[in-house]
Amino acid sequence: MLEALGRKILGTAQTTGEMLALLVETLFYFKEAPRNLPAIFRQMYEVGVGTLPIASLMAMFVGMVLALQTGAELALYGSQEAIGAIVGLSMVKELGPVMTSLLVAGRIGSSMAAEVGAMEIYEEIDALKTLEINPVRYLAMPRLIACLFAVPALVVFSMIIGILGGGFISDVNPLINVPFSVYYDNMVRAVSYQEIFKGLLKATVFGGIVAHVGCYVGFKTSGGARGIGQSTTRAVVLSFLLIFVANYFLTRLML
Repeated sequence: MLEALGRKILGTAQTTGEMLALLVETLFYFKEAPRNLPAIFRQMYEVGVGTLPIASLMAMFVGMVLALQTGAELALYGSQEAIGAIVGLSMVKELGPVMTSLLVAGRIGSSMAAEVGAMEIYEEIDALKTLEINPVRYLAMPRLIACLFAVPALVVFSMIIGILGGGFISDVNPLINVPFSVYYDNMVRAVSYQEIFKGLLKATVFGGIVAHVGCYVGFKTSGGARGIGQSTTRAVVLSFLLIFVANYFLTRLML
């Protein structure tokens, strides 16, 4: 048992060190970004435009359910006018950044791990090295930059659509019966630019986590087609875990 525990601890330490080393190398190649704009824009399109429909649908129903459940409870105490502030702050500070980032991790992070992992399995990364093309600069750097910009943009749309969904339910549901104008006024008074900045800062960090984990797991893939499937699962699970951990520490620092 102690031997197995020791192997787990050493494996975790090795993985952490390798991820930090890859992150440092990826950040070093940020200086090459102007020469890789087509690849960056292609990744941004995949992360942003490709994920926007499902992210919008998710945000709308999250906002609607949040307004429905919270409004019903507030109505018992005659305080349903506060529903705008509650939905607005929830979407801006937590639900928007976290839920959207988890969605991106499931859709894009797994795709990155599978794509880079397939290149590793079929020795395409070795071919890049033979051609004197650095795989980190060619594969990891564009994906990281794309997620750093595209995920916050997605979160902005999620915030807006989630708030609008909550306002729609507050207006049409007879149990809550809060006009959209009242809902909007309370939301604007509660949600400051500082809160929006905090939410976008979280989204930027989460986007970086998704891209970095997807590329790292892809580079470490082995074992053929089965290894690609395992890497996909590992990338999603590890991204989810790191997003939740980072969310706690970011929230604690921003209080």
